[in-house]
Amino acid sequence: MSKITRVKARQVFDSRGNPTIEAEVFSKQLSCKAICPSGASTGTYEAHEKRDKKNKKYLGRSVFTPIKIINSTISKKLLNKNVHNQELIDSILINLDGTKNKTKIGANAILSVSMAVKKLSSKIKKIPLYKNFLVKKNFKLPYPMMNIINGGAHANNKLRIQEFMIRPDSAKSFTEAVRMCFLVVQNLKKIISKKGMSISVGDEGGFAPMISSNEEALKLIIKSIEMAGFKNGKQISICLDVAANELYKKNKYSIHSSKYISTNKTIQKYLKLIKKFKIKSIEDPFDENDWLAWSKFKKASKKLQIVGDDLYVTNLERLKKGFLNESSNSILIKLNQIGTVSETLDVIRFANNIGYETIISHRSGDSEDTFIADLAVGTNSNQIKTGSLSRSERVSKYNQLLRIEEDLLAKAKMNTL
Repeated sequence: MSKITRVKARQVFDSRGNPTIEAEVFSKQLSCKAICPSGASTGTYEAHEKRDKKNKKYLGRSVFTPIKIINSTISKKLLNKNVHNQELIDSILINLDGTKNKTKIGANAILSVSMAVKKLSSKIKKIPLYKNFLVKKNFKLPYPMMNIINGGAHANNKLRIQEFMIRPDSAKSFTEAVRMCFLVVQNLKKIISKKGMSISVGDEGGFAPMISSNEEALKLIIKSIEMAGFKNGKQISICLDVAANELYKKNKYSIHSSKYISTNKTIQKYLKLIKKFKIKSIEDPFDENDWLAWSKFKKASKKLQIVGDDLYVTNLERLKKGFLNESSNSILIKLNQIGTVSETLDVIRFANNIGYETIISHRSGDSEDTFIADLAVGTNSNQIKTGSLSRSERVSKYNQLLRIEEDLLAKAKMNTL
């Protein structure tokens, strides 16, 4: 049995320049580190992110309090525990906090330790991290849902929809999937430049041109797909993350323009948009508490991938409620929404059992940590969201998936859509 000898944490910085936690777990001569990500567009029901709100030196964003808890309390509690017993370690962390949303210790403290433990277990076993999850053989690579235009809370423009993404549906390998996306991104860059707009990027690496119309953004994407030599809706598909929580007020939505309209009118406009631009996936089309709107939309839209993110927040109880409500057919998986590796895997198992697609996702405040790339392969999740082909905290995940594909050699196959 490999025992934990020490747990140490430090403050580092994420891709938005905000402080976050890096935890390091030790066992004899070996150790592994993990960095906790942080979201900008967050669901109300997400696990709590603990920060030093009174520390004005870091504008109330530092994480020294949870770090102190890791270095003292957590380190002592995990001393001599079996590093391979992830469920036991995570249950100790959950019980140590003792609150529903991890408000006492903070999900950021708990998750950074939980991920580091999983990494260290793999290192001691001398196996790649992706081989230390649910799947033991027949690993498959996920399709990237690549963010190419940013709006909403992720950009400084007036686009209502938060993420405009592409998915290379016809790719036969992950290498080919990235190549296809690369061509579209480069052509989109040319188009935006020719229009005299800035090619600066948003939090997740997608371009953030100063446009305000969803349709204008979609037209730019279709033109870039065609210029790259592909057919929209067949070889490459458009996917959206609406983040409707930000666009909801008094039972009305302002998704399609700045004007707030009823749920039924919003659904009709969605259906027109889907048909016109051959959209294959929509994430968070409605508010996290508007269960009726979700079920109405699911019944009205056939063959569309409807993804719950803020709706579910990687929480098993909310996923069960959504399943009974017939709210969606897919779930976005974000580790820091729930706070431990074990709880995340429980949600993925249940999603698989009820026939939901699982999409592993980054956060807008991310880092060089590539944990989610291995998680996607290790759970046979058929898609991954990790941003655009820019900013190293996004590209690092794609690079890790390319390494995994190389490691699998002839056994490397793409998942099914």
